[in-house]
Amino acid sequence: MLLPTTVVGSYSVPEWLERLKTEYYQRRISAQHLAEIHEVAIKAAVKDQELAGIDIVSDGELRRDNDVDYFLARIPGVHIPQRAKTDYFDYYDAEVTRPLPDSTDSTDKSASLGLAHDFSFTRQLTQRPVKFSFTGPFSLSRRIRNDAYQDQSDLVRALARRLNAEALALADAGADFLQIDEPFLAGYPEQVELAVEAVNIVTENVNTTWALHVCYGNRYARPSWEGHYDFLFPAVQAARVDQVVLEFARKGLDDLRLISQHEWDRWLGFGVIDVKSAEVETPELVAQRIRRALEHVPADRLMINPDCGLRHLAPEVARQKLRAMVAGVATVRAELTGGDPP
Repeated sequence: MLLPTTVVGSYSVPEWLERLKTEYYQRRISAQHLAEIHEVAIKAAVKDQELAGIDIVSDGELRRDNDVDYFLARIPGVHIPQRAKTDYFDYYDAEVTRPLPDSTDSTDKSASLGLAHDFSFTRQLTQRPVKFSFTGPFSLSRRIRNDAYQDQSDLVRALARRLNAEALALADAGADFLQIDEPFLAGYPEQVELAVEAVNIVTENVNTTWALHVCYGNRYARPSWEGHYDFLFPAVQAARVDQVVLEFARKGLDDLRLISQHEWDRWLGFGVIDVKSAEVETPELVAQRIRRALEHVPADRLMINPDCGLRHLAPEVARQKLRAMVAGVATVRAELTGGDPP
């Protein structure tokens, strides 16, 4: 497919789901009730993406409170002293006091994070391809107090090995498009080589298509850092991934020069929708951005997506932005193929 459209991962969290998640943490509803609520929300998110015309959908990450806690709460050896929260989106305080169990057995159900189950639920909801994302080991490590490893890099590698076992289980469940999210990396650019090393541990021997998403943070629809993607290159060339997914709509298109300058010869997931603004882009603006990207990336290696997850946008705004993205892509597809414009 020419210029396939997808999402980065998270989808708009409706107000009722925010309220019910918080009710759970305040012990007003049961875990079983919340699990059923999550399934309803995921079904709606997948249908929204289908109706908008998205080619490769996600589960919207609606089971996850934020980009970290869902994973840390499930990793053996990570201790969370207090699991109550005032609000579902708060971060847990997590710690490791001894080295993590070094299990890489993807069939060990007791050590599973449950991601393969999450994927399988979404897979049966749609006929479209599904992209499944999870937070990478470097970013997870930044939310853990480390009292177990003298070298922080050893914690990152241990988390990567755990995620590799999970990725193997996902592949066994039929996941053929996996994405590693590293939203904290832009805040620690001097550690990019370590992050890439950890990515390669995660992807080792996992026969699937891999994407690496690097953004500048999306906490409460605000960036956590500012800057450019210079720090990512050339280190990312060593990453065993098929695609990098980068934000451009909010930051501008100047960093497209890096794709040409460093001769990136794999796919680019090109961010054309600003998820930190409620203003809905026009299809023509989306088309203009794609035309600029095509000056640096061949059309057969360009995937179109929002800058980051849609979690903090109101549901109707998220739907409108996705429709605008799909319409803008349709315009450029018609230009490239000589077909009729939409």
